[in-house]
Amino acid sequence: QVQLVESGGAMVQPGGSLRLSCAASGSILSIYRMGWYRQAPGKQRERVATITRGGGTNYADSVKGRFTISRDNAKNTVYLQMNSLKSEDTAVYYCNAWLHVVAVTTTPDYWGQGTQVTVSS
Repeated sequence: QVQLVESGGAMVQPGGSLRLSCAASGSILSIYRMGWYRQAPGKQRERVATITRGGGTNYADSVKGRFTISRDNAKNTVYLQMNSLKSEDTAVYYCNAWLHVVAVTTTPDYWGQGTQVTVSS
């Protein structure tokens, strides 16, 4: 069992930055892939970014160049650095984990409770 706890969500002005954190209950070295999905009212769920145990990353086209996913194995934590935020980035952001080597399009095995990001002036 893997428990994921997100933090860092807040209200920020357009153009601002925010860093989300996702702390796992155990060593993230036992997890193949971790990442972030987001869900906004009236919009489809979107996979934002992922990072594998080997360090490979994947980003949604909508966030490329603005968001960076990273991990700290010693802290069992994954981060999402969000820069140049837009109103369209407003959503609940969920941390996810895939235990096994599967396609990135596969539904994650675990989900966190989510953290709200609101981009507004």
